[in-house]
Amino acid sequence: MVMKVYSPEFKADAVALYLSDPSHTFEGIGKDLGISRETLRNWVRAERVRHGGGTTTSTSTERNTVDSPPTAEELQAGNEALRRELAAARKEMHKLATERDILRKATKFFAQEMTW
Repeated sequence: MVMKVYSPEFKADAVALYLSDPSHTFEGIGKDLGISRETLRNWVRAERVRHGGGTTTSTSTERNTVDSPPTAEELQAGNEALRRELAAARKEMHKLATERDILRKATKFFAQEMTW
């Protein structure tokens, strides 16, 4: 069996992706990234041991206290950030749709050229 070597950055990104949403599964993320679910499970287990056994990794955007509700300013800032992200995603989707259409037209053109 061949052992694959993954960069520390890849491992960290894979673990962060898995831990970012409780609905993620080792099977699903492993399949998406092209790694075995057992490999991902081992990486997540090692990360949890390194950080004291927590179920999620700490990020700079996490709140330090769970008890206090977010302020109006925090909510407004979050909404604005989401609106900007949505606008960027829509722009990217439009770009990808345009590229897809161009490639479809090119495929039809080259398919016709090959029949001549």
